Amino acid sequence: MRLLLIAVAALTLSACATVPKLDAAGDVHALLIAIRDNDRPTFDALVDRRALKQEIQLRLVAEAGRADSRAAALAALLGPGIASLAGDALIRPEVFRAVASYYGYRSDARIPGPLAISTTLRRLPDGRVCAVREKAGPCLMTFTWAQDGRWRLSGFDGELSMLRL
Repeated sequence: MRLLLIAVAALTLSACATVPKLDAAGDVHALLIAIRDNDRPTFDALVDRRALKQEIQLRLVAEAGRADSRAAALAALLGPGIASLAGDALIRPEVFRAVASYYGYRSDARIPGPLAISTTLRRLPDGRVCAVREKAGPCLMTFTWAQDGRWRLSGFDGELSMLRL
């Protein structure tokens, strides 16, 4: 009897950890379908544009600063303005097509469902959820729970080369 209670408690706790992932999986799935289908309204509804743009801008400035000293100085001077323009240009469904393709969301493939995508999601300590490359690997995309009851793309942690204009 005691063993049964321990097993039920363990299953209950693991289910609690899984619920946000399953909940997020529906919105992640919808976002990846929107990217595949170039559905701008759905894409825009599932992206936290301000947070994603800020994160992309910071990464672009950091990448420019890693070059030689002249490029770093130029990045410091022009970086924020150029990064802002680039951030706007990069937050479109077609730019994220390689990311969707990575997860199997291609027009020539059988589309994975929300349950399949939930296996690539990891709950982060701060309550966000990220889509990983491998079970123990780094995050590729980060999603934040929004007040309107949806999970929105708020960060891109993958290689910037995956974002194609």
